[in-house]
Amino acid sequence: MAQISGLDYKIQEMASRIKELREIEGLTTYEMAAKTQTTRDEYLACESGTGDLNFTFIYRCALALGVDVTDIIEGHSPKLKSFTVTRSGQGQEISNAHGMTYYNLAYAFQNRIAEPLYVKSRFDESAQFRDIELTSHDGQELDLVISGNLLVQVGEHRTTLGPGDSIYFSSSTPHGMIAVNGKDCEFYAIVLNPTGAPIPELTPVTYSPVAREQQKPDDAQRIWHRYIDVSLNAKGTPEKITFKNTEKFNFAFDVVDEIANRNPDKLAMLHISKDKTERRISFLDVKRE
Repeated sequence: MAQISGLDYKIQEMASRIKELREIEGLTTYEMAAKTQTTRDEYLACESGTGDLNFTFIYRCALALGVDVTDIIEGHSPKLKSFTVTRSGQGQEISNAHGMTYYNLAYAFQNRIAEPLYVKSRFDESAQFRDIELTSHDGQELDLVISGNLLVQVGEHRTTLGPGDSIYFSSSTPHGMIAVNGKDCEFYAIVLNPTGAPIPELTPVTYSPVAREQQKPDDAQRIWHRYIDVSLNAKGTPEKITFKNTEKFNFAFDVVDEIANRNPDKLAMLHISKDKTERRISFLDVKRE
């Protein structure tokens, strides 16, 4: 008889609860895939316990099913209304989200308007050469570093935090973070929704020009502004896109070289040879070649 680890058993329990709640709500797997922003195959893998039940997916399931995230993780709803004490090492663990392990420090508190999280960020050498994964969601956030160093990106701005340093920002601005300087980082993340409504799911940033313009309006001249005009309605939704200055447009010179001028070290391509040797090619390298 095959043995199953404690973690695998926990994952199977959560997957079973998601399936049971979905059936109670009368939702199809296609509908749940749409609500969790996954493909149906990815959703089915998660519901069967073979997929990645990460922080984002569990949050989206909880919102889609109208339950608290604790219902999925622990099988019961929060009961405490006045205060809750979480002893050291006793936070509710949620793993495998963007290289982070999250511990919720108030999982037993009813109708909370904040998600206080103790977070462990694993140092990943390869992540040092990639763009930081950015997410956005409603509310505001405070991150306070306990140990190690944390590189935080909010919009286009980056800063490195050390022990005792903190950063406060609007969570609706695309943001992300990684451990740097060769070791893991531990920090507190306090995510607040001032409306008092449940904290929405983390939503991956859409890297289209229109989406980035809506998420981070500023006075900086974006490259695409030279070639695209976007008409928005009163709600800020794009209604029309028109192209301009197309007669002499050359993607290599007008886009690639311009990115090299602005951000020469930005990763443009990653080449892996047959012997699995990696070659990282920046936009400046492309411009030179």
